[in-house]
Amino acid sequence: MSHPPILVALDMPTAGEALDLASAVAPHVAGFKVGLELLMGPGPALIGDLQEMQRPIFVDAKLHDIPNTVAAAARQLGRAGARWVTVHAAGGRKMIEAAVAGLSEGAGSEPAGILAVTVLTSLDDLAEIGVDTSVSGQVQRLTRLAASSGVEGVVCSAHEIRTSRAAAPGLITVVPGIRPDGSDRHDQARVATPEEAMAAGADYLVIGRAITSAADPVEAASKIAASILERR
Repeated sequence: MSHPPILVALDMPTAGEALDLASAVAPHVAGFKVGLELLMGPGPALIGDLQEMQRPIFVDAKLHDIPNTVAAAARQLGRAGARWVTVHAAGGRKMIEAAVAGLSEGAGSEPAGILAVTVLTSLDDLAEIGVDTSVSGQVQRLTRLAASSGVEGVVCSAHEIRTSRAAAPGLITVVPGIRPDGSDRHDQARVATPEEAMAAGADYLVIGRAITSAADPVEAASKIAASILERR
């Protein structure tokens, strides 16, 4: 049986904590997310340590800089063993293409792809950042840009999966903002349950605090995994 499409967000300060939790929940998930907290702490070397669990590593670096800098950063993450690396699609075509090229070079013969972040799941009002369109409209626009720039997939909320698929059917969708029924929304604005996201067509669910902050993370991961597999 294949692993449920859960990428556990290892948002914690130390490599030891991240590795311990990853090892515990590995039987119930597809892979792991390494975000900025770990990248700025133990650093990219943790990616290699996590690879020993034989799961893909999603590096949520959210690169957004000039093309040369982004290419160099993506190249380094590819060398470290990242399966996916995120960039902000708002960085534009040249930047996205540079990320794609840099990651491919760094990964060599290993599979690796760029995921373009469309609209953060913590946002629900784009006017305050000067974007004069709806969230759905912005996701559609950025998905098309990302697809034509060579990415493997996009990061979007469950609410925009269908919009993204319509804009670029060939891209995978990686969906954060996942909250099981009754969970705290925390700082997320556009959330969905695992079942809702899968029903909408998500390829992977990024789940952090619902697992990592649970009294029993293994039990939490197991229950979420079971709820997803029941609907397959």
